[in-house]
Amino acid sequence: MKGEHDGILLGANVSIAKTGLLAAVEETIAYGANTFMIYTRSNRGGKARPIEQFNRDEALSLMREHGIVDPVVHLSYLVNLASPKADTRGYGIDVLREEIERVEYLGFRYLVMHPGSHVGEGESFAIQQIADALNEILTGEEKLWLCLETMAGDGSKVGNSLEEIAEIISRVHHEDKLGVCIDTCHNYSYGYDVVNDFDGFLDRFDRVIGIDRLKVAHINDSKNPFESRKDRHANIGDGSLGGEAIKRIVHHPTLRGIPQILETPEGKYKEEIDFLLDRV
Repeated sequence: MKGEHDGILLGANVSIAKTGLLAAVEETIAYGANTFMIYTRSNRGGKARPIEQFNRDEALSLMREHGIVDPVVHLSYLVNLASPKADTRGYGIDVLREEIERVEYLGFRYLVMHPGSHVGEGESFAIQQIADALNEILTGEEKLWLCLETMAGDGSKVGNSLEEIAEIISRVHHEDKLGVCIDTCHNYSYGYDVVNDFDGFLDRFDRVIGIDRLKVAHINDSKNPFESRKDRHANIGDGSLGGEAIKRIVHHPTLRGIPQILETPEGKYKEEIDFLLDRV
């Protein structure tokens, strides 16, 4: 895939089972992909595997050999910086601070996180909680982009609209360390018509946030219709966005050089990547 498709970076959410980063890279090679995403710890909680056991150096060598670049790490879903519960929020602060160190050890540039859930306290409360936590965590010396992910509007999540993401960023002192991760399923489910007017979505992103903050894209179809406010990913072509619309998004010039990551449900990553890159 090296050199193909004029700078499109496309990969999938891959496993770190057994050999850590080496397993992730080997799976990525099997898909013919040139980037990937991992979680360095279980979302079910418990102690994280020491990052020194991830076979970093061997994996990075293999990445260079196969032209794999700019991988992404996703923060555990258990982190909720917006929580009104001090112990939950404190846990999230500790985990995020540690995860930044883990990602920097691997030498990666992108750490994606869900902004949080207000759990009944309202969006304004949550936005301030998240900003305060990020102000407590970020030193300005970070060697990565912490990317806030746009959400689907389900439950009490915040960061659904571009305006909410922008409001969080505006309250963070070291805002130069913050990027944004879009998600095609989330955006469509929330009410941004990325199927028929992706250019319009990007224009609005640029006006509200600034297109230079767009660092990562999650590429997913949706099991629910437009504006459903539900977050259920579907395989590419099996959902309400449709394969051709998603292919247009993946090939959009604005996303060139930005890691695009599949998080689809049924282990069809090889077939989906082949389809999106016109290799079938």
